[in-house]
Amino acid sequence: MSVHGFLDIVQGSLAQYLNISKEIGGDVYQQSLLVKRAFDAQTEFLKTASQSSQPGQNELVQYLKPTSVEIESIQQFRERNRTSQFFNHLSAISESIPALGWVTVSPAPAPYVKEMNDAGQFYTNRVLKDWKEKDKKHVDWVKSWIQTLTELQAFVKQHHTTGLVWAKKGSAPPPPPPGCPPPPPPVLDLTAGGDTSLDRSALFAQINQGADITKGLKKVSSEMQTHKNPALRQGPAPFKPVSKPLAYGNSAGPAVDKPPSFTRDGKKWLIEYQKGKHDLIVDGVEMNNVVYMFKCTDSTVTVKGKINSIVLDSCKKSSVVFDNLVSSVEFINCQSVQMQVLGKVPTISIDKTDGCQIYLSQESLDVEIVSSKSSEMNVLVPKGNGDYTEYAVPEQYKTTVVPGKGLSTIIVENKG
Repeated sequence: MSVHGFLDIVQGSLAQYLNISKEIGGDVYQQSLLVKRAFDAQTEFLKTASQSSQPGQNELVQYLKPTSVEIESIQQFRERNRTSQFFNHLSAISESIPALGWVTVSPAPAPYVKEMNDAGQFYTNRVLKDWKEKDKKHVDWVKSWIQTLTELQAFVKQHHTTGLVWAKKGSAPPPPPPGCPPPPPPVLDLTAGGDTSLDRSALFAQINQGADITKGLKKVSSEMQTHKNPALRQGPAPFKPVSKPLAYGNSAGPAVDKPPSFTRDGKKWLIEYQKGKHDLIVDGVEMNNVVYMFKCTDSTVTVKGKINSIVLDSCKKSSVVFDNLVSSVEFINCQSVQMQVLGKVPTISIDKTDGCQIYLSQESLDVEIVSSKSSEMNVLVPKGNGDYTEYAVPEQYKTTVVPGKGLSTIIVENKG
């Protein structure tokens, strides 16, 4: 029943997502092929689980490896195509595809699937914003993918409520070996000159001793018993299973220290891997240009002129100063960042960022600030004397149930 339920998702909402991705084409279609392979790998894994008892940890890792490889391929595809016109599409899938890691979560894997679905919502909302007036196909694409993960959550909740269910009996086919197998043991040469019948006779004679066969065994003294000799118990701790999912994607590997770059690719200014640089200047811009900062540390970028938008992605202790924006400035996966607008900015978006200082100008007091999964956000509003008044963006809320209406949420001030 579990496998059939998963196949219903593959043949239903996932198939719809794949068909629409093919119609859109380009990078969206190429990434969708990787998504199909990831779901196919999980289908095979669920078939194995439905036919066998739970294996040891080492074997389990080998069974999960095909799914893990495909998830990592999806995330790497997004990293290789940051200049794609469908970057938000690629990011939506890349951020939420780890939902397939539910098989390693216990005791409640269904909420984990929802969490991954929510993680991609930031980018699916941007797809809707950019394409809903241009091409309805992209709206259907978003709906089909969200529906796929929603059905996956319901499937997990129904069939694997407290964790992946294995068959109580049965044996799984052996997982693929991690490396070359050891050489086979040497074959007994029955054609050699020795008389093997004597060896076999001696062996059967030993077996036929019955209870007397144990007389030759060495007695185990108290010094050799682990429960009486604590010194024998010293050593590595036994394996303890974890409730968190196995690491998927690039986050499992060491951080890659790439050389800094400052390039212009058409309408996009790419500023990446800068460290300790506070004299970075973007000049000679046009209104349709975009500045994209990625994994910059302890650096400052000054943008002169009016452009469309600015994005800071995975930056630490970095700042951006700009004149005017047509659209928005966005902070994604950042830590301890600052921005200062000298002119006008309509929207500021903060997502999964810890520590964000926002210095506004008199022209930008009507700005809209949208935040999610972020903390330590402060807005500094200018006074008439050149000083600033600091306000904290709310992070704590209280939600209550209103019978017949739904939920009511209000801001809770933290006075501690």
